[in-house]
Amino acid sequence: MSTTGPDPVPRAVFRTSPLTILVALAFAFCATPVALGGPYLWLLYLIPIGIIVWTLRVRTVADQDAVTIRRIVGGRRVTWPEISSLRLGQRSRIRGRAGVSAVLTDGAELSLPAVGVRDLPQLAAVSGGRLPDPAGE
Repeated sequence: MSTTGPDPVPRAVFRTSPLTILVALAFAFCATPVALGGPYLWLLYLIPIGIIVWTLRVRTVADQDAVTIRRIVGGRRVTWPEISSLRLGQRSRIRGRAGVSAVLTDGAELSLPAVGVRDLPQLAAVSGGRLPDPAGE
């Protein structure tokens, strides 16, 4: 017995690679001899904790109604009609890829965390035609 329900709502979640957590844990392991060497050097452990929190929290979620940006503290939801276009940033030395920002109808620019140029076709598909597909598919 199978029931067919409505089609699932298209949704795309863009987040930083979970391998970043492994890097943070490796940093914590390697910093242990230094962190145990002095009275306040244990504060070095705040760096990998911050990286892990950032990796788990920061993301961009796009669905057919809006784009939701989550930051470490807070977030913002922007509906598709409020977005006039997308702006491609310059290639980052750290991440090795260009970032994407949403240009709002009031002229403000909103950075889309973890969204790269390679993700634009998926973002265009989720937008339901509100954003043009750069690949032309």
